[in-house]
Amino acid sequence: MSEIDKKEDLEGFVSQLHTPEESQSVVFDHAVEQLVPTELSLLLESLPIEARCARWLQVPDELKTSVLLGMRYQARDSIFLAMDESTLDLILRSLDAECLIELADNLTEEQIERAFSYLDSKQQSWYQGAAEFDEKHIGRYADHKLVTIPPNAKARDALRALKRGTIDLCDQVFVVDKQGLFLGVIPVSMLLKEKDPMRMVRGMIETVPITVLGTDPLITATETLEHSGGYSLPIVDNDGRLVGRITQATALWIMKEHFESQLMAKVGLTESADLFVPVFKGARQRAVWLGLNLLTAFLASWTIGLFENVLSQVVALAVLMPVVASMGGIAGSQTLTLIIRGLATKQVTFRNSWALSKQELGIALFNGVGWAAVIGVVTWYWFESGVIGLVIGIAVMANILVAALSGVYIPLILDKCKFDPALSGAVVLTTVTDVVGFVTFLGLGTLLIL
Repeated sequence: MSEIDKKEDLEGFVSQLHTPEESQSVVFDHAVEQLVPTELSLLLESLPIEARCARWLQVPDELKTSVLLGMRYQARDSIFLAMDESTLDLILRSLDAECLIELADNLTEEQIERAFSYLDSKQQSWYQGAAEFDEKHIGRYADHKLVTIPPNAKARDALRALKRGTIDLCDQVFVVDKQGLFLGVIPVSMLLKEKDPMRMVRGMIETVPITVLGTDPLITATETLEHSGGYSLPIVDNDGRLVGRITQATALWIMKEHFESQLMAKVGLTESADLFVPVFKGARQRAVWLGLNLLTAFLASWTIGLFENVLSQVVALAVLMPVVASMGGIAGSQTLTLIIRGLATKQVTFRNSWALSKQELGIALFNGVGWAAVIGVVTWYWFESGVIGLVIGIAVMANILVAALSGVYIPLILDKCKFDPALSGAVVLTTVTDVVGFVTFLGLGTLLIL
């Protein structure tokens, strides 16, 4: 059996596709047979743009929309730019309201209008309703694959509606009146157990259904679903009308996007960043972050420059400076990560920040004293100077304490000012620990050594 005939996973296909051009077509055809659409999306993203567009032509027409939906925004954009008019029209005709919302950022206004014209009246209504919500609100991504019944229907009518539906997984039916106002839900399990097929639906409605507002942030809606313990929850607008539902599948997608964005934000990138973004575009995106870091580096360098005299006379201080900055940076980043997670899960606010500060200061004091002693002794032995050992020991301990306090309050302040702590917290923290560490270390060196 040849290599190409063996059952292969995504990683294997990625490796095989980085081969001479004549072999890539055969490898990709084999991948189409073995991988699901979301895996094909990742496989295309792993290729340089020219090769990606060439392999896209091999994706079967019936899979094209699903593969596009599984790709990140920037990678998807490269496909749209290279797409011919007939394929584009095929894609636009295949979209439903939810898919059109997902792809809207990659389409021109004219293309959106064309795709909208292909939708039936119900899908058009759903699209217009979703488009009214911001991209950060759950109402924009409401799932419309649900079963609705009026309150004057009977149990048998609800069961018939379930049988007529084409929903893969349905745990409850939604009761709405003629104006679209949401009245409640009936679990499918209750309908299946109901012995009286003529029982009125209004008498079977759950009295206190949990709902999600269409204007709720994505993470808030996801957490509400998680705490409910159910498979889906109704999404309503401010007037109480049913917008759609949030399902566990939607929640999983939101959490994946959220954690990926948190990871990428630490280095100034977005979750939609393409592995093979055009060089100039990628350089432009990263330039702002590099510039911000340059400013903070100049601030730290300026601080060091204030102590030029002592550095020129005591070379040991220059040698030891990275130790002070590194210990403070690591200690602070541990606290910072903990607090950012607490902010994301709504467990941290200014009200419990003092209790957290005391906790972190206690940990920092314990670690600071211990490691300051170790560093001081090593320095004393290395440079044969007890004073230098004392200076760096005090500086390390002070910097770890300041780092712990900064790790608590920097993300809280940034969050209060509507800045993403995951994006800018590490930069601010590094600046604080560098400046405080250098000032303490070199200031003590000036006082005690010169």
